[in-house]
Amino acid sequence: MAKRALITGITGQDGSYLAEFLLDKGYEVYGMVRRSSTTRFDRIQHILDCITLVPGDLLDQVSIINIIRDCQPTEVYNLGAQSFVPTSWAQPVLTAEFTALGVTRTLDAVRMVDPSIRFYQASSSEMFGKVQEVPQCETTPFYPRSPYGVAKCYGHWITVNYRESYGLFAVSGILFNHESPRRGLEFVTRKVTHAVAKIALGQANSLPMGNLDARRDWGYAGDYVRAMWLMLQQERPEDYVVATGIQHSVRELLECAFGYVGLDYHDYVTVDESLLRPADVEQLVGDCSKARRQLGWEPQVSFEELIHMMVDHDLEELR
Repeated sequence: MAKRALITGITGQDGSYLAEFLLDKGYEVYGMVRRSSTTRFDRIQHILDCITLVPGDLLDQVSIINIIRDCQPTEVYNLGAQSFVPTSWAQPVLTAEFTALGVTRTLDAVRMVDPSIRFYQASSSEMFGKVQEVPQCETTPFYPRSPYGVAKCYGHWITVNYRESYGLFAVSGILFNHESPRRGLEFVTRKVTHAVAKIALGQANSLPMGNLDARRDWGYAGDYVRAMWLMLQQERPEDYVVATGIQHSVRELLECAFGYVGLDYHDYVTVDESLLRPADVEQLVGDCSKARRQLGWEPQVSFEELIHMMVDHDLEELR
C-alpha cells in the first residue's frame, strides 16, 4: 500500500516543498485547506493534479477528526500555523488558537482515530528567543520573546506529552529560519530580495528596514522538509534541531542581495523605527549535530546560493 501523508498548511512555503518531496517518494498526498474567500494556491499550482485537497481548520476539532478518518494517513505533518512573528503581537489570541491549541486538536484526532499514525510537529527556533546558550540544541531551555514563540513552546511540549502519555510516534522538528523563493513577502529575506529586484529594475529606489543587527541562522526550505520526513522514518520518536549552524546578520543579508546585482545597500536602505519589535531575538544559531548524526541530514544550499536564488526568482517574476 502506498504511504499516505496529510499535510496541514500545505499552501505555505514548507507545505508546498514537503508535498513535492513526498510525491517524489511515491506518497499519496492530502492537504488540509481552510475555506476562505481568498485561499491562495500559487505555491502548489504546479502539483494540484497530483494531490488531494480536503477542507478543514485547525480551529475545528471535528473537521480534523473527519479528515484523518477519511484520508487514513500513515503520516501527519502539522505545518499549519499563524507563522508571522509581528502578526502575533497584533493577534496574540488567534496565534495561540492556531499555533498552540491547533496542535492539541490534531494530536487528539490522531490519538482517537488511529494512534499508529506518525505525527510531525513544526516547532521553531523562536522558542529559544532570549537565548540561554549559543548555539542552541535540543536541550537548550526555551525563553520565547513573542506570542508566536510562546504558542510554539506550547505546541512543542504538548507533542512531547502525547508521545510520553499515549505512546504516539510524535516528534518535533525545531527548525531555524528557512527561506526560499516561495517565502511570503512579509518575511525579511524575501522582503529584501524582492526590493533588490525592484530597485535593480528601476521600479523602486529605497528599502525601509528594522533591526539590521539581528542575527539569524538561515537555510533553504527545500533542504529542511527532507529532515521532517527523515524524523518520521526513524525507529524511535525523538525531537531534532534543524539548522545550518552558521549565523548571518540582516546587514550581511543586505550586502549579499544588493551586491549580487552590483549595488551598495547603503545607497538604498533606511532604518524605520516603526519596524522594530517590542522584544527582539538577537542571536539565533542552531547546533544540528544530532540531526547530522542520527538522521544523516546535511543542509545542501549555502546562504549565498539561497539569497541569489531568491533574487533571481524575484527579478524573473517582476520582469
